[in-house]
Amino acid sequence: MGLGISVLIALKASFWFIIFTLLRILGLPKLSLAFLYSSLVSFLVSVASHPWINLPLFLGKRPDGSFPIWSLVIFGPYLLFVRVFSKLRRLLSGEEPYSEVCEGVYVGGWPSSRKKMPPGDPAIVDCTCEFPRRSEFAGQPYLCVPTWDTRSPQPQEIESAVKWALRKRAQNKPVFIHCAYEVSTVNE
Repeated sequence: MGLGISVLIALKASFWFIIFTLLRILGLPKLSLAFLYSSLVSFLVSVASHPWINLPLFLGKRPDGSFPIWSLVIFGPYLLFVRVFSKLRRLLSGEEPYSEVCEGVYVGGWPSSRKKMPPGDPAIVDCTCEFPRRSEFAGQPYLCVPTWDTRSPQPQEIESAVKWALRKRAQNKPVFIHCAYEVSTVNE
């Protein structure tokens, strides 16, 4: 198992703090403040995502998949980072955006566009706390189970999501369960 999100984001916080310190030494105090802010935000996310704390609601994601303005302002550096990281990872990985695990049930990464979605306008089980629900998917059934990347939902959240997905499948609706990034989970 690789490093969890809390360790990776703590490393990022340290990197931003080093940049802040270097800019202060070079006599650029105003520019350095942006890096101090990014370092503090990353540190807070690192603490909130630690397995002992595991507080995915920290970012403020609502049940409808949107983020309040206060969250976008406060956590903007982190939310921007994960979006950029996601786009770069998709470009470099070459993985498919989703895989069908059984008839009508798909797993994959955050659908950044309609092209990244499985066919049939599926019901969506969103297992991310850092990515918003795209407005273009507003008409589709949606369940938000906020979870940090590299972490798993709580057992009661998993049970609730499974029951919800089974109800959608009983209605002949495909179901797309996604986390932050594509993961090759299905062997062809």
